[in-house]
Amino acid sequence: MAMTAKQPRKKSLYSFTLSELRDYLAERGFAKFAADQIYQWMYKIQERDINNWTNVSKKIKEDFITNLDLDLPKIIWNGLSKDGTRKFLVKMHDEQTVEAVAIPARDRLTLCLSSQVGCAIGCTFCHTGTMGLKRHLLPDEIVGQFMAIQYWLKENASEEERLTNIVYMGQGEPLHNYDNVRTSAIIFMEDKGLGLSQRKITLSTSGLVPQIEKMWDFPPVNIAISLHAAHNNIRTELMPINKAYDLERLFTAIRKVPLKAYRRITYEYILIADLNDRPEDIQGLVDLLEKDKSKINLIPYNDFPGSKFKRPSNSKVIWFQEELLKRGYVCTTRTTKGQDILAACGQLKSEYEKLNLWDRAESELSKRIESLSN
Repeated sequence: MAMTAKQPRKKSLYSFTLSELRDYLAERGFAKFAADQIYQWMYKIQERDINNWTNVSKKIKEDFITNLDLDLPKIIWNGLSKDGTRKFLVKMHDEQTVEAVAIPARDRLTLCLSSQVGCAIGCTFCHTGTMGLKRHLLPDEIVGQFMAIQYWLKENASEEERLTNIVYMGQGEPLHNYDNVRTSAIIFMEDKGLGLSQRKITLSTSGLVPQIEKMWDFPPVNIAISLHAAHNNIRTELMPINKAYDLERLFTAIRKVPLKAYRRITYEYILIADLNDRPEDIQGLVDLLEKDKSKINLIPYNDFPGSKFKRPSNSKVIWFQEELLKRGYVCTTRTTKGQDILAACGQLKSEYEKLNLWDRAESELSKRIESLSN
């Protein structure tokens, strides 16, 4: 019996910037202004059923149904932490999965998005780094995480739980997937669509210098640098990328980043016991960072199974922060959220499907949450 060739995937409607959608319509003889109406239905009104787009012509709808993929990625598992953090396992069209995390704060709900399936950077403190890189996510898969989770929240959570902010801090190195991440940021910021302001989007990079040097071409979002050490030998131990792009090369590139939408670059610094939490590490940060252009975000290390590193004591974290504050730096300590469901910084890894643990993971998580609330 002859095998049927697998049909190539159609282009996703969620992959178009507004400008690209206008061009798509014009090429097919449709009015370009219809793109604005479509964007409103998709992103502002957030109506998934194309048949309910009342002011969009029947012929455009028929074209979309025939020629485009209208589906979003599927949420196949979710977990709720005792602190309100929600972790989602999201499946793409080819069965690959990524994790995204919705993190609550007093006046916002931030979605930590993934930009790749796995990651090639291989940071030794990061659970995702143990996966290796499987592939880049496409723009529609990045945007699709946001939209799928927003719809899930509408159907399953209170009215107060709506996504307001985005951080490209999930699985993957965003700048390794530069073009697709850039396109997704343009879509997120489009006024006629979601209209997220530049201050509500943060991109975190491990220090991919050639891509940092290209960021004059990137939408003006907040920038965060995964620094984690002020000395090359320690940073190389934590982040193999430092072998190629050491601190001198990294900071030469950072000084070229245009600070249009933000006054400071955030430097993320994971505190690991007896490794980078010493007095000489404080002095190293002082030598590297300009006070008026830098914000230091301390992240107490989050353990994961098999990790060789340990979290410092709370008193050591407080001491480290106070020493930087004394020296005139803006310095905050990130509150650890979602640790009980492996949703904290550095703990994301798409392994449930591979291990065939969907039902067991959900059952165990429910029991764990129930025991925590008793």
